Amino acid sequence: MKKTFGVVTAAVLAAASIAGCSGNKAAETTAAETTAAETTAAESSAAETTAEETTASSGELQKIVVGASPAPHAEILKAANDVLKEKGYELEIKEYVDYIQPNLALESGDLDANYFQHLPYLESFNKENGTNLVSAGAIHYEPFGVYAGKTTSLDELQDGATIAVPNDTTNEARALLLLEAQGLIKLKEDAGLTATKNDIVENPKNLQLYEVEAAQLPRVIGDVDVAVINGNYAIEAGYKVSDALAVEASDSLAATTYGNVVAVRAGEENDPAIQALIEALTSDEVKAFIESTYDGAVVPLF
Repeated sequence: MKKTFGVVTAAVLAAASIAGCSGNKAAETTAAETTAAETTAAESSAAETTAEETTASSGELQKIVVGASPAPHAEILKAANDVLKEKGYELEIKEYVDYIQPNLALESGDLDANYFQHLPYLESFNKENGTNLVSAGAIHYEPFGVYAGKTTSLDELQDGATIAVPNDTTNEARALLLLEAQGLIKLKEDAGLTATKNDIVENPKNLQLYEVEAAQLPRVIGDVDVAVINGNYAIEAGYKVSDALAVEASDSLAATTYGNVVAVRAGEENDPAIQALIEALTSDEVKAFIESTYDGAVVPLF
């Protein structure tokens, strides 16, 4: 307030003094409230800091633990790791040589994700084991192939010849569909992706199906006439698509169904780390790696 009077009474001075103290306290209270509000806003902003920003400030990468078959899945993950680091994450890859343990490890929380299976197998596993795993995204497709054992041509298969096939439900159906496509057997019309050997309605050569755990197929091939082998296990055994006596067609039911997925626990599909993993796996860099490395044995779905 500007002084407009030359003389001010003591009473007025006293009143002004009291008012001045009250005004100072109010100002202090307002300042405190403003500071508290600003602190809350700052804390909220800090809580929303992304993994990339955290990495930029601390230099530390957030780890994602992923289970995978050695080939091609672990190899593809390694190719994706450099892309993932740019997003603030780093992979720890745990390799498995079977189709059961990586799902159990994911369900128990030992893994953040796994990458080795197609969706029909995942759904079948959930049903049979009471797990609650879901796909976060499909990455690639691996053509099944029929590979020579004691017999080097499908035309040379004799009556009663033995064919090794995977023994799990979804992969056996896939093998049977491939054999049907070659005219070796005929399945019930509605058998489809749930076909078993009991659905064979025509078997003119009386072919004997030898059901084997998928990972063991390359090891028994010398004991059978031919074997229908999953793409990843064929790669691990050193086979190429060009070695196969027959391969699934790109427009077959299997080709459009059996894309290999990244699996996670239900409800975690949209977790930022999982989304970053999917983005890295479907990047141009990873696509180029797949196409130049596997010569048609692994086909990107992006």
